[in-house]
Amino acid sequence: MKHRKRAGLILILLTALFTVVANPLLPGYYADPTIKKFGDTYYIYATTDGIKLASGEPSVWVSKDLKDWVNVEMEMSLPDGLTNCWAPDVLEGKDGRYYYYMGNCQYGCNIYGYVSNTPVGPWVPLNEGKPVIPVGTGKEYLPALDAQFFQDDDGSLYAFFGTWCTSFGGMGWVKINSDDMFTIEKEGFIPISQIPRAFEAAYMMKKNGTYILMYSAGDCKLDSYAVHYAYSDKPTGPFTYGENNPILSSDGALVDGPGHHSVLEDNGNYYIVYHRHDNPHSTGGMFRQTCVDKLTFINDHTIAKVEPTEDGLCALGVKSLGPENLALGAKAEATSYYHLKTRGSRFTGNKAVDYAYSPSNATDGSNNTLWKADGCELPQSLTIDLGKTKSFDRILTDFEYPSHFYQYKTEISKDGKSWSVYADKTNNKVSGSPVIDEKKAKARYIRITVTGVEKPGLYAGIWNVAVTKGKINLPEYQQMVSNADKASQPTGECLVDISFKDQKSGQLTDEAVPNTGTLGGKITGRGNVTIQNIDGVMAAVFDGKSSLRLASVPPESMAWNAPFTAAIWVKNSEIGHGECLLSWTSRRDMLQASYAAMYYGTGNYGAVAHGDGAVDMSYSKVPEADKWHHIAVTFDGMTESIYVDGKLNNKAQLMLFVTPAEIRIGSSGNPDENFSGSISRIRLYNKSMTEAEIKGLLSETNPFTNAQPN
Repeated sequence: MKHRKRAGLILILLTALFTVVANPLLPGYYADPTIKKFGDTYYIYATTDGIKLASGEPSVWVSKDLKDWVNVEMEMSLPDGLTNCWAPDVLEGKDGRYYYYMGNCQYGCNIYGYVSNTPVGPWVPLNEGKPVIPVGTGKEYLPALDAQFFQDDDGSLYAFFGTWCTSFGGMGWVKINSDDMFTIEKEGFIPISQIPRAFEAAYMMKKNGTYILMYSAGDCKLDSYAVHYAYSDKPTGPFTYGENNPILSSDGALVDGPGHHSVLEDNGNYYIVYHRHDNPHSTGGMFRQTCVDKLTFINDHTIAKVEPTEDGLCALGVKSLGPENLALGAKAEATSYYHLKTRGSRFTGNKAVDYAYSPSNATDGSNNTLWKADGCELPQSLTIDLGKTKSFDRILTDFEYPSHFYQYKTEISKDGKSWSVYADKTNNKVSGSPVIDEKKAKARYIRITVTGVEKPGLYAGIWNVAVTKGKINLPEYQQMVSNADKASQPTGECLVDISFKDQKSGQLTDEAVPNTGTLGGKITGRGNVTIQNIDGVMAAVFDGKSSLRLASVPPESMAWNAPFTAAIWVKNSEIGHGECLLSWTSRRDMLQASYAAMYYGTGNYGAVAHGDGAVDMSYSKVPEADKWHHIAVTFDGMTESIYVDGKLNNKAQLMLFVTPAEIRIGSSGNPDENFSGSISRIRLYNKSMTEAEIKGLLSETNPFTNAQPN
């Protein structure tokens, strides 16, 4: 977890304001939402999504009225290595304290517990940090994930849990001691025959004596994800499969992959709070957003089908009555915006994506749309035209990632020519959403310029900007300040440039070949790497057991989501499943999209490996064996493209979360992935490249003087 300290800055909770009450309910990527009401305040605890296999900082969204939400990052004492806080649930104990439970698979798939005097923390471990519900509870090897707790009328406390339930034949349950909140008094198992197609995300509720066990089926990364339910007259069953199943599923247009929900009963109304995929559906299926719709009971054991809406709470008559958002529908311009064009994938229903992250998305009042610059290079500016000079008291901004800080400057103008500073946050280290700047002013134009970000390769991106006037109620919350430095910007340099053309035939000796890229240094070998003349080209020949290394580690500007281009002249006589050509990131704590390495193989990571089959890149057509090829992969922070001999081979939407590491040639560090073949030239850049630039690179580095590769 990132190191933070409590700030003296007050994060303001907005109770009657501009915030969107349509779907998605929250600005950002949040999955597995659990909604609670403690006293007169609503809380949404969720998996912080969109970061390294749902591994973002634990936070909570807080509201006084279900309409206007503020994000508060929570302080939590997590053991070293626990990178996920998946599918949290929180309940109030008999002692008046609050208990937070979450799943994690770092040391087996377990449920861990924490306790606090407040619903927002700080949280300290229960059970001496040991799992509250260990893997294998209820049934041998059953993953203890996605636990939801249920307190019966007699005070008995149960938890229902499990994932991959179809593979294990059902779902687990435990009865927990309600005094210490972690001792298991009884455990059991609900067979899949009673909860057909159950995969994960149990949610138990009770209506007039009937126990209703809701759950999700299908693949959470795809449009097959859906909510089902079964009912019983006992909390542990046996259960009867309900009517109208699935009650919430993809509609082919508005909602994709809805599921992993919770239910709020409030003033006689029932709300189902669930996640669905972002729009457009990001590759990997881990960029989910929280939505809310009406839940209707036909009788005590029958639930009507949920109608997913774009209006969300607006459709239920819940409307924000606070100050008018003067920026709603205003014209907006930007220094740039990203136009996403990718081929179809299983995440998009095999449909190609053509989507513009336009500046107007930041003023349309929707958490479904986002302005995003066309690259991670900073500064980037968004300018809003209010139509005429207006008076206002504050500007509120929802940046793309509430859990990361953005550094920015806000300027105002009456004529679009003469500008004055409204807020200077160019040294900001506080995350959260919305970010609030308050000062009385008059202006027609508002310009927000992002000057720095917390993570390398993080784009300037804004869900919504609101400009308001008038009094609002501001309860106080303290947000945390990051100790991280502002991220380094990509340099555009050629970091690695290695050629074997001047080497003599024979065994490659250590430090014989220099790196003429800006990282410098010489390569060293492990095993038997030889220099041979292959088809008139001097090349390093790898035997599948050997590799080369460059001790220099790429700069921090190559970390996280930073752009890169890697290009290699290579010949592979016998193509295996996955043979690594070049790696420059760490495989430690490898989660989805946390690794990047270039390959030449036939498998799902045959072109580029990223640590998870959901986001690895294969060749759409594997380069022909026993021929020289120029293979290049380039990444701009949003899409990754693989080129073979100057022609686009495959392309996909992607976001990375990598850590730079020792540069390996012909090896990933896993002996099973060692390369067997010939390499004549290697380049690695701290920038992305266009197709024209890739072709230029091919021509510039072509090892053949008067002929094309054979």
